[in-house]
Amino acid sequence: MSFELAWHDLLGAIGSLMIIAAFFFLQVEKLKSDTLSYSLLNGVGALLVIVSLLYSFNLAAFILEVFWLFISFIGLKRQWHKRKQSSS
Repeated sequence: MSFELAWHDLLGAIGSLMIIAAFFFLQVEKLKSDTLSYSLLNGVGALLVIVSLLYSFNLAAFILEVFWLFISFIGLKRQWHKRKQSSS
């Protein structure tokens, strides 16, 4: 039995691990939901999963990850505005 992992599957697995890590660290209070790190882990993770889905498509997973990416973008935008206000 042979197991080959395509590059896009590897990206999807890394993205999934990033999203899981963000949630885990949030639950054990090592990350806060309003931090840049949390939004970046979720956003980049979602983007990597989306890339993998372009090669092995699943509509339900694609919808979930597009929303995950969009919501992460909202968090990143809020962090950018917060940093901009604190520096002025």
